[in-house]
Amino acid sequence: MSGGLLVAGTTSDAGKSVVTAGICRWLVRRGVKVAPFKAQNMSLNSFVTREGAEIGRAQAMQAQAARVEPSALMNPVLLKPGGDRSSQVVLMGKPVGEMSARGYHGGRQEALLGTVTDCLEQLRSTYDAVICEGAGSPAEINLRRTDIVNMGIARAARFPVLVVGDIDRGGVFASFFGTTALLSPEDQSLVAGYLVNKFRGDVSLLEPGLDMLVGLTGRPAYGVLPYAHGLGIDEEDGLRVSMRGTVRESVVAPPHGEDVLRVAVCAVPLMSNFTDVDALAAEPGVVVRFVDRAEELVDADLVIVPGTRGTVKALAWLRERGLADALVRRAAEGRPVLGICGGFQVLGERIEDDVESRAGLVEGLGLLPVRVRFGREKVLERPVGTALGEAVEGYEIHHGVADVRGGEPFLDGCRVGAVWGTHWHGSLESDAFRRAFLGEVARAAGRRFTAAPDTSFGALREEQLDRLGDLIEEHADTDALWRLIEKGAPEGLPFLPPGAPPLPAPAPGAPAGAPDPAGPAGGSGRTDVIATEEAP
Repeated sequence: MSGGLLVAGTTSDAGKSVVTAGICRWLVRRGVKVAPFKAQNMSLNSFVTREGAEIGRAQAMQAQAARVEPSALMNPVLLKPGGDRSSQVVLMGKPVGEMSARGYHGGRQEALLGTVTDCLEQLRSTYDAVICEGAGSPAEINLRRTDIVNMGIARAARFPVLVVGDIDRGGVFASFFGTTALLSPEDQSLVAGYLVNKFRGDVSLLEPGLDMLVGLTGRPAYGVLPYAHGLGIDEEDGLRVSMRGTVRESVVAPPHGEDVLRVAVCAVPLMSNFTDVDALAAEPGVVVRFVDRAEELVDADLVIVPGTRGTVKALAWLRERGLADALVRRAAEGRPVLGICGGFQVLGERIEDDVESRAGLVEGLGLLPVRVRFGREKVLERPVGTALGEAVEGYEIHHGVADVRGGEPFLDGCRVGAVWGTHWHGSLESDAFRRAFLGEVARAAGRRFTAAPDTSFGALREEQLDRLGDLIEEHADTDALWRLIEKGAPEGLPFLPPGAPPLPAPAPGAPAGAPDPAGPAGGSGRTDVIATEEAP
């Protein structure tokens, strides 16, 4: 029994994360004990497990789909971009430094392959099946020698590979064929077939192409998933389009009261955990938009300054665009503002940062009586508490330590007038607290908005995950998928020329053939955003 499957993609954002989650939900509903796994993830959307480990939000969501507790084993390497040429590397849930690409190709990656395979083997020893998610495309030929997240992990585990393609982008047949034909014979032998994602229209019109694909590649399509609205859950790498004017996709529902509430989220650089606003977008009558211009705050009832991996950079960006002045005016007028994590920090009096930006002492917006000092140790916690008379749960991921010097206590932060600040991510997922907070916002904004009394974010999330499972169950060949998971890739899959080009010579000092954790982390071939040595 193979006991697993690798879900790869023709591109980034082909749908690997949601397909992996859908397969996990389908399997657990049929009684299979299943776990998700992604060897290496690049994302600013992360989560803290109960043991205090930081992993990608997508893997936490997939664990929920599998109805298991998320663990660092499910995402042993997390890369958090901090600029064009560096990333923070989080290994087994703990940060190990800001690193440059040159260092990552310097030979230390071999140890990470061992960590990755050990994690996968631990999961395989505990679960009936492990559904792995790849990153970007497995056919990034410049990165194959050092890959540990696509064909590298498939080869190590002897897992069959299902390649997902987004037909909504166009060119899906060429993408399937080209992805396969750029792999080595050994890698091709594990590519079992394809899954078409985001199809609109009559499937019968697509079927001749699927038949021709079998003739060209010797590999079938394992299903055609229809385009489904409202499944934008826990994306990895940030919003896919320019932030300005982007409306967070949510269930369309009329307001429970007379008015709607308009929420504007400042699309700061290196925005992290923008999933914090998903619970707001799920509320009937709440409209959430991401904005980057001061005039877009004018009609907002609530402005949120979200988390960021670059607090000082975000503060400079707010000032350059006039958003900082607009926030100061809002505060003076008693109009609601909420700062979360890095957003909380910029609302304070000053920031002392010799760690993240190394900018030293920087003046904040002065809207909250808070002084922030960045420490080298990252805070990774799962706090619980009360606010506005209601129970709240959240999670914390930050280097900045807040010294709160006044105001009304609010979670670990404070409130002054209609300005709130906290380090807690995920607090708005606590239903009673969210309703109480929206009531405060509505009163301050002068809106006749009433939060729906029965909205359960947890129940809505379960419904979304069930919809993913339904997509797999109703539109994929689940019998064939189960055979792949149980028995591995079919024997005798044909080789498609030309295959992979000759591998480049290893970097100086690197062990020959050592897989590189940089791999195709973001699916773009960007070797300059990943690292293993302290950045200057």
